[in-house]
Amino acid sequence: MSSGTSVASPVNARRRKFRQAAFVYLHVGVLYEAAVLEMFRGGLLGERLGPTWIWLGLGILIVALVFWGLWSRQNAWLARVIWALGVFRLPPLIGGAFFPIADSRLPPSFYLVALVVVTVNLWMLARAGWDL
Repeated sequence: MSSGTSVASPVNARRRKFRQAAFVYLHVGVLYEAAVLEMFRGGLLGERLGPTWIWLGLGILIVALVFWGLWSRQNAWLARVIWALGVFRLPPLIGGAFFPIADSRLPPSFYLVALVVVTVNLWMLARAGWDL
């Protein structure tokens, strides 16, 4: 093996997939939190579901728990459940990106970027959850 290449063990490959999925999920969470904050600042959020800071705090808690579960526990079922929940984000993102409502306050580009980010996140979660 003088070529300098090493064969990764299945354990290391699995660990790498879960850690990558954890960090992609973390970045998606940061983007969602930033979007909520900017939408709040722009007056795009109402108070009908409660104060925005509660939802921001709940979002931080969920992202932290999922990140920990993927990073530390490397639980395939967690990755699969998060993947399955993430699939439900696709229809509204596709609708907003390609079939926008005329009086929408958010541009189609917002939904298109979110669609790309969510799709990458789903890919990484699928790698961790099923490609053991």
